[in-house]
Order: sequence, then structure tokens, then C-alpha cells
Amino acid sequence: MTALPRIVILGSGFAALTAIRELRRSGVSADITVVSPSDELTYLPSLIWIPAGLRRGEDLKIPLAGFFSRHQVRHLKARVEAVTDGGRTVETSAGPVANDVLLIATGGRYIRKLPGIEHAIIPCEGIAAAEAVRDRLAALSSGTVAVGFGANPAEPSAVRGGPMFEFLFGMDTLLRRQGRRDEIDLVFFNPSAQPGQRLGPKAVSGLLKQMERRGIATRLGHKMVRFEPDKVVTEGGAFSADLTLFMPGLTGPAWLDASCLPTSPGGFVAAQETCAVPGLDRVYVAGDAGSFPGPDWMPKQAHQADLQAVAAARNMAAELAGKPATAVFKPELICIVDTLDAGMLVFRDPKRNLALPRLKPLHTVKRMFETHYLKAYRGA
Repeated sequence: MTALPRIVILGSGFAALTAIRELRRSGVSADITVVSPSDELTYLPSLIWIPAGLRRGEDLKIPLAGFFSRHQVRHLKARVEAVTDGGRTVETSAGPVANDVLLIATGGRYIRKLPGIEHAIIPCEGIAAAEAVRDRLAALSSGTVAVGFGANPAEPSAVRGGPMFEFLFGMDTLLRRQGRRDEIDLVFFNPSAQPGQRLGPKAVSGLLKQMERRGIATRLGHKMVRFEPDKVVTEGGAFSADLTLFMPGLTGPAWLDASCLPTSPGGFVAAQETCAVPGLDRVYVAGDAGSFPGPDWMPKQAHQADLQAVAAARNMAAELAGKPATAVFKPELICIVDTLDAGMLVFRDPKRNLALPRLKPLHTVKRMFETHYLKAYRGA
């Protein structure tokens, strides 16, 4: 009897799970092994609600054992250390894992080169970081909270700024509800004079106007130099910060240095529009670990990772069936910039760029989407 082909998927986040669903939906009966340090999904988009108490950490951790069982997936709890042998071997902390088809979906990592970055909280790192924001903000009786984000200088599109706008506006709304906003200043800082440009000019204008209306100070157009325990230092000067939230630019996983995979200038796995890794056979990448061709506004976000994962899975299924791998992903940005009590909808694709003004129902829509998205995993 012929052995089933072996698919190995690195990571257990948005792109990895979407790829599993698409592979099984496409009728792929191959043996699938997922390699990741955890068999839980952390729903990162809802970290923004932890400081206000709308979500607890345990609300955002979804066990995946049931999902893996239903889709006949084996989970190997291990860290990836390298990809070698032209992609056919994955070196892990639990030993080597061979494959016939490989999907890299481990996500990226934050660039921590700024001096003193240990004095800032990177809130999207996970639940513990968001809880630290909650606790530090609750303990602050007066002072200044600074919020900002940076980019990867070698790959400027490798940035995730949307959540930082949400943390900023969410804290403003929370402090006003608590009657503490007059005692605590909010400052937004960014090296660009027009931050959030990937959202489009209308969205940028709307975000800056929203800051002005809320009395949020801005420090824009100057590169960051360093962080100190009580201040942010930029090339344009320093300002006080009793609590600093900062999202660094992204780069690829550290294990790429020991791997045979081609990389982009910014340190990501190089990818084609089919999500195939050039120069290697039956190796694909989806999500934040990859550098993909497309417009300069193409986001690093869960929705785009899902679209890439679908294309990758369809091409993996095609190759296993002896067919051409021709599926390509669509560049698309869609997000609701939440303010705890309302939201601004932003949509962008190669033909359109829409930015709806702040509307109260959009906060409810975002919460409903969370429920809908996680249903497939909680229901398993």
C-alpha cells in the first residue's frame, strides 16, 4: 500500500489553521503534522480589549486539540530550529521532521534593536503584555502614556500599526469613563509625518483628526533614538512617558539564519504570488513569515494571512494531485479601528480604498466577527 504524502505545517496561528481547513475542504487526505510550541490559539486582535476589562486573557486562548482531532492532524509540540535539505527536513527541538510538502506559517518577530526597548511594552506580543498594559494603566494616578510604532527599515511594509491606534483610542475612552483623563496625558509618536499610510489618505486624515478631537498630543516625523524608564527620545527631542507602548517593525523568524530558505531584504522568507518559495520544490509560506509581491500597502494582518493560506493550500493540493499550482492570493486590507465604544472601517484592495467615519455599531460588528471567526475552533 502506498504511504500517504506527508504535509508539515510550521506554526499554529491564523495562516496555519486556515490552511488545514482548506486542505481538508479540498479533499486532501495526506498525513498532516503541525509543528509549534503550543496547541492553543491566542486570538491576538482582541488583546486591545484587555486593558478595559472587555476581555480576560483566558477568553482569548482557544485549545486546538479538538480542531486537530477533527481534521486528523498530528501536533508536535516543538520549536522550529531550521529548514534544511531543500525544504524536505525541518530541524526541531524534538528532532528532525521529514516532509513531502512544507508550509511555513510561523509568523514573524519584532525587531528589538532600539536601545532601552525593555522599558516599553509591546502589547501585541501576547496576553501577558496586554495585561501589563492594563495593570500599569490602572496604577497610574497621573502622568503621560506614550503610544507609537516603528517599521523595518529594510522592508518598510513590515509594520503593524493598526492595533496601536486601537490601544491609543481605547485608553482614551477608558480614562474618560473613569474620570481620569484630565490627570493622564496621551501622546502618539511615529517617525512618519503621516502615520498609517497603508490604510490610505482618508484613513490617515481621520485618525489624526480623531487624535486632535480627543486632545491626544502627537510627535510625528522624527525617528526614535531610544527609550528610557520615564521618557521617549527621538531625533526631534525627548518627551516624558510614565508608560510607553511601542510596536516595533517586523522581521522573519530567527531560525531562518540556519536554514536553506531564500530571504527578502527585511529578513522574511521570499515568496511568489502563489505563496511558493522560489527555487525550492513544494515549499510554501503564508502570513507574517513571508515577503510577498504586491502593493506597498499590503498589510501584515490576520485577514491577509488567511488569504495567503488559502492560496497556498490550494496549490499544495494541486501539486499532490499532479496539477499546476496556479492559485494566487488577493491583496486586501480590511479592518475596524476600534475605540471601545465605536469603530472606523477601512477597506483597501487594488481598485478601491474606503474609510468609513467613526460609527458606534462597528464596535459591535468587531465583537461579532470575533465570535464568528473563533466558532470553528471553539466548536471543535
